[in-house]
Parts: sequence; structure tokens; C-alpha cells
Amino acid sequence: MIGTLHVRLRRVLRRILTRPRIDLPLAAGLFVLALIGLVTLYSAGDGSVALVGGQAGRFVLGGALLLVVSRIPPSVLRGWTPWLYAGSTALLVIVAILGEGRGSVRWLDLGVMRFQPSELLKLTMPMMVAWYLHSRQLPPGWKDIAMVGALIAIPAGLIAEQPDLGTAVLVAAAGAFALFLSGMAWWRIGLLVGVVAGMVPVGWHFLHQYQRDRVLTLLNPESDPLGNGWHIIQSQIAVGSGGIFGKGWQHSTQSRLDFLPEHTTDFIFAVFSEEFGLLGVCGLIALYAFIIGRCLWIAMDARDTYSRLLAGAIGMSFFVYVFVNGGMVAGMLPVVGVPLPMISYGGTSAVSLLTGFGVLMSIHAHRKTHL
Repeated sequence: MIGTLHVRLRRVLRRILTRPRIDLPLAAGLFVLALIGLVTLYSAGDGSVALVGGQAGRFVLGGALLLVVSRIPPSVLRGWTPWLYAGSTALLVIVAILGEGRGSVRWLDLGVMRFQPSELLKLTMPMMVAWYLHSRQLPPGWKDIAMVGALIAIPAGLIAEQPDLGTAVLVAAAGAFALFLSGMAWWRIGLLVGVVAGMVPVGWHFLHQYQRDRVLTLLNPESDPLGNGWHIIQSQIAVGSGGIFGKGWQHSTQSRLDFLPEHTTDFIFAVFSEEFGLLGVCGLIALYAFIIGRCLWIAMDARDTYSRLLAGAIGMSFFVYVFVNGGMVAGMLPVVGVPLPMISYGGTSAVSLLTGFGVLMSIHAHRKTHL
């Protein structure tokens, strides 16, 4: 028995270590995006080498994980999925008991580093939904939809209780995208959207007061310009003052004069907009669109249902990150803690994103047109 397991383990490790597969267009897009992120962070951080070095370290770690994960066949990932989902959900329970944070309980202190387990669910959630739907008849019926809803609701509810409503919504969206891509009938989708919309007034009463304030401030930020409306107003000033061509690198007055809060994290897009203007923003959005399109192309060419649903969900989730952060900075969405992918500083976002792209690389390497 032990000998058989040893042989199988050696076989799996040999496949992982001898079959590196990298999708060059996607890797090039991510590399350019990382460079833009470091350049923008250097300016937003007032030339802080330590800040840029910390972010570069995250990129290196994420890149290493990308290379490792890209060598793991999707069939192996599919076999690991239930355990990864269960483990990441269990970590959320541990966070509720032993976690720490400022104003919210989101982190686990491992001694050598602080770790945010909710970041894992951004990947393990769509993996789990794809795993569940892989062996079932598609499009799914109400029974399977209800089961997927439960799989999404458990970790999303635990994250919302931290409280971290922004991440909870992103995790739920990642699972919902995998369900949507399974071929659900439009009337079912419309009915579910209607149910969710109908629950909004009920959910309003369960929000924390600061979360309600963010929604109300979105509708009228000038009602409290020196308080809750400060973030949105200063962000809009920064975006608008960039004009068409921008003020130039390291010439963002809103961040350098400390008018713009969180200018290295959630609102770094406002710094980029002020320095590089409309043309720079269009270029950045085009780069994001290329990466998202490449993800969806990989999903279309995937070999099986699990790979197709997972790749599509990762690509669409990446779109949501960009859309939510951009909408927040422009004053079209409430202020939530959603960083701009590969640009904002801090946390484990860059590491988790690059790990997810490693999964995409693996799916691309084992696509249906590749023998």
C-alpha cells in the first residue's frame, strides 16, 4: 500500500516538475501590468523604496506560485478541490475565533507573516462550484442551483461577518460566475436576480452603520464633505484634474498633499488617473480588457467542464475587481475595500491573483487542441 502511494506520488511530482506550460500573451500582459503597478506605487508612495520592494516581493512570490500551479494538471486540481475548499472555509472559522485586525477580524497571525484566509476563497470558491457541476447534467436544475447557492453562502456569510462585505461580494460573484457559465436558462437567471434584488431592503437592516453611510454618501457625497464624503470628493477631483494627458509621473498633487486618502491602496487608481490622464486610463483599461479576453479565450478552448467553468469564472472575477474599484474611485459605486488588481499595494491580493492565473496557465496547457 505504502509502495503504491509512493509510486503515484513520484509520478505526480514528475508530471508537475517536467511539464512547465506558460501562455506567453497572458504572461506578457501580467508582466506589463505589474510594471505599471510598481511605477504607480513608487509615485503614490512618495518615492518609498520599501513600499515598492514589498510589492515586488509579493509579485515574486505570486509569480513563483504561478509557475508551480501552472505545472499541475487540471485533473489533479479537480481532485484536490473539495479539500482546498473545505480547508479555506475552515480557516474562516478559525479567523472568527482567533483572528485579528483593526475594526474587523480578517487576519491570522502566523508569526512570520499575517495571512488573510478570505483571499483563498476568491480561487477555491469557483473551483468548488466548477467541481460540483463537472459531473452533473448541464444546464443545472433547481436542485443543483440550490446546492451551489449553499456552497457560496457559507463562506460568503463568514466573510461578511468579519465584517468584509466587499470581499464577501467578490467571493460570491466568483461562484455565481461559474454557475452562470454552466448554461443556465435566462429565465432562471432573471428570476434569481429578481429574488436577490427583492432581498436588498431586508439586507439593508443587517448592514453595519458605516456600510449604510457609504451607500448614502454615494448618493450625495456633498452632504458630508469633511467626513464620509471626503474619499469620493477627493477621488473625483484627482480623476478630473488629470485631464486628457495627465499631470505627469510623480506630479499627483492630491496624493502628495495628502488630500487623497488611501492613495497607495484602494484609491491608487485616482493617482494613476491624475498623473496619466484620460489617455493613460484608456491604455490601462485596454490592458485589463486584453487579460480578461485572454482568460475567456482559454475558457472557450478548455478540455472539460471543470476547466471551462473555472477559467471563465476567474476571468469574469478579474473583470469585477477592475469594475468595482474603478466605479468606486469615479464615485459611481460605494466605497468598499476592493483593490485595483496588480496596482494597489498590500494584502495578499497580488499573490492570490497570480496563483489563479497559474490555474489558467494549467488549463491552457491541457486545452482540447493540445495533445
